[in-house]
Amino acid sequence: MLNDITGVFRRVFTVITSLLLMIAGIGGIGSSPNEPKVKNVILFIGDGMGENHLEWTKEELGVDLVLDTLPIQGYSETADYLGLVTDSAAGATALACGVRAISGSIGVYPSDLLGVFSYPMSLSELAIEKGMKAGIVTSDSTSGATPAGFSAHTKSRDDERPITLQQLRSEIDLIWGAPTDSGTNKNISESNGFSLVTSLDDVDALPEGAKSFGQFPGKLWGLENEEGSTLSDLTAKAISLLDGEEGFFLMVEGAHIDKNSHANNKEGMMEAVQEFDKTLQVALDFAQADGETLIVVTADHETGAIKKTNGQFGFTSGSHSGVNVPLRVYGVESFIETGASMKNRMIPVYIADKLGCEKDEFPRQIYATAFEF
Repeated sequence: MLNDITGVFRRVFTVITSLLLMIAGIGGIGSSPNEPKVKNVILFIGDGMGENHLEWTKEELGVDLVLDTLPIQGYSETADYLGLVTDSAAGATALACGVRAISGSIGVYPSDLLGVFSYPMSLSELAIEKGMKAGIVTSDSTSGATPAGFSAHTKSRDDERPITLQQLRSEIDLIWGAPTDSGTNKNISESNGFSLVTSLDDVDALPEGAKSFGQFPGKLWGLENEEGSTLSDLTAKAISLLDGEEGFFLMVEGAHIDKNSHANNKEGMMEAVQEFDKTLQVALDFAQADGETLIVVTADHETGAIKKTNGQFGFTSGSHSGVNVPLRVYGVESFIETGASMKNRMIPVYIADKLGCEKDEFPRQIYATAFEF
């Protein structure tokens, strides 16, 4: 009887969710038969990175950016489910799951914020289902909104312990970033099958095939880190560990373009942009040698509302804005027309397509096992 009730609830919820997704225009694009499929995917998210962050950095420092060399260049349209300016949680959900969420929530449908009945599959989960390896590298804490979007499903980005526990109960091969409260507990990591690592020496000492949870100290986002590794160092090591016959999915976040822009810290923002770009070069070197790797670079939103007035760039806000953000692609012949834009939620759908997924494979619902009697 209880199982029958469960089935009824699920059917009703599926209809409601399907209607909501239909209204929102969610759907796959179908596989592209005429283009070879990619083996590996590296998705870069410059948190808070707008086009003017790049232009200001280039003009102020007189530098060229690797970002500008990628052959496919367009824009991502950012918004949350309600059509409002998105935060990083809803932005990450769109980029990870192919659905827009309510700001503040991580990897859950607006119609089921508790994930009682189901939640949307993430690119990490899709990769694992396809037999690929999966990894997450961030300059933020491992429980931050963006890494959480690719590794957890919860009503609130502030659910630090539930997010960390979900990450440690996942099949993701490596989750590396700055320390988070629950993640620094070695017993919690090891009891869930993850090795706790705090340096690249720890990483080098890992047994072959071991899953690792990285809690790395210091200024991961900077060009130098007196306490250890930078984002580019971690990304290079992550790629070397994930690379194999089965292919891999890796999400890399540069979180401090956002954080420094919230503080209107021009110097910090520009250093974070440079390290993010340096990290992209690491991936591009690998992709050019490999020949089967898709690189996608975008942002979850813009922060700081940077504008150029009377020939001078400057911050005009300490908050997020709703302007379109860069979308740059390497490794495939088609993704977006030059100068065109696509909704943020379509980016992972196109990524899934390049991996050879059929229309009904992604995006899609995963039924929550917690609602079993």
